[in-house]
Amino acid sequence: MDFTDVLLARRAVNFFDPTSEVPEADLDRLLDIAARAPSSFNLQPWRVAVVRDAAQKATLRALAWDQPKVTEAPVILMFLADTEAWKVYSPSFERQFSYLMQSGRYKPEQREEFAAAVTSLYGATPEKSLAFAAKNAAFFAMTFMYAAADAGYVTHPMDGFDHDGVRKAFGIPEHFWIPLLLAVGGLKPGVTVAPPKWRFSADDVRYTLPD
Repeated sequence: MDFTDVLLARRAVNFFDPTSEVPEADLDRLLDIAARAPSSFNLQPWRVAVVRDAAQKATLRALAWDQPKVTEAPVILMFLADTEAWKVYSPSFERQFSYLMQSGRYKPEQREEFAAAVTSLYGATPEKSLAFAAKNAAFFAMTFMYAAADAGYVTHPMDGFDHDGVRKAFGIPEHFWIPLLLAVGGLKPGVTVAPPKWRFSADDVRYTLPD
């Protein structure tokens, strides 16, 4: 499919075929594609917990407004936004600064300069750290959804869940915010996908700055 076809094919689908599968090789390929999403300073502050186990999905469903798709979809992805990926010595910071040195863009003595830049942008307040993590994880998740649609899978992003309950039940560390859960799988046979919903036009979304 070309990109316009992918855009039109993607839907937030509620009805999954419980017999469908998402092989590990397919999931890894989609995650690799999604990782091409842009991120601030290339820090890539995202991780993904893959939930396939029936008992874990049942636990998650109870914390997600009892949505049937949580247990019907073969895979649920828990997107985790790392609010500390900007910190010195974090894996994201260390790998990115290493890359910057290898590419010749930074010298070792500029480490503190790089640290100061990312800290001022993303670590000045808890709100900035959360915004940094959540917006970049959202880029990653959206790219995954487009890649999944292109591969013939259907998805449904969910923010209707008990964030603190999920964190506790699955032992998610405090520095991760959970922006969404994503059901991934095959469309339930016999279900007709609804046509696209209305969207704001270009004129609607333009915001005119004051003179």
